[in-house]
Amino acid sequence: MIKLSPCINLLFTEVPELTDRIAAVGEAGLPACEFPHCSTKDVDTIIAAKEQAGVAIAAFAIAAEQGILDVSLAEEFVRCTQEAVEVAHRLEVKVLICGPGEEDTSRPRSEQHAAVVACLQAAAPVAEAAGITLALEPVNVIVDHPGQYLSESAEAFEILDEVGSPNVKLLYDIYHQQVTEGNLIATITSHIDQIAHFHLADVPGRHEPGTGEINWENVLGAIDEAGYEGYVGLEYFPTTDTLESLEYLLAVVNSL
Repeated sequence: MIKLSPCINLLFTEVPELTDRIAAVGEAGLPACEFPHCSTKDVDTIIAAKEQAGVAIAAFAIAAEQGILDVSLAEEFVRCTQEAVEVAHRLEVKVLICGPGEEDTSRPRSEQHAAVVACLQAAAPVAEAAGITLALEPVNVIVDHPGQYLSESAEAFEILDEVGSPNVKLLYDIYHQQVTEGNLIATITSHIDQIAHFHLADVPGRHEPGTGEINWENVLGAIDEAGYEGYVGLEYFPTTDTLESLEYLLAVVNSL
């Protein structure tokens, strides 16, 4: 069963306050929501809002602003992970998102690859002890994120293999990987056990499903048939109001 989790920094923006957006998610009948980062000062408010709305918080990102492309950053990344884990426990979040950061073109990619592995290995025991999964996210460098280090899923899965922790997996963003390389269903189904979270948007434009080229019946059907039990985050820019933008996607999900 596909469980949808709108990113409320992009969806339900008709409602100005974060806590009211959480309420709107519940009113729409969706089981969860997510957002990029979570400050410790916001936790009590978010807990109250999610409990009142009856929704879960699916994921948020570790606030590691310096990235993980240098081994000297491992200690800082562990600290950021520990802070995020403390918040995640309070919010009952099981997935923390992380990205390597911007490529340093003055250094070999092999060196930066090794640094990502080392930093994730350093933080993995924190995640394992907490029962939380770190989700590494590749993004496209063609349209949205020029200069970022990690874009191809093959390298991302190589990193996971080298890290060797059951609590370090992938955030597979369907939009980013369609832009980067396509071959969505084959990649997803052959690596489903290494995927902790999905994000989606249509291509081109990064708008709601049904506005672009991706066959959502086939892609979401393959994810469902593969036995994926996590959340699918909705990280798109609606072309209309949020509820209307959800109509096609909900019809697809309900038909599976």
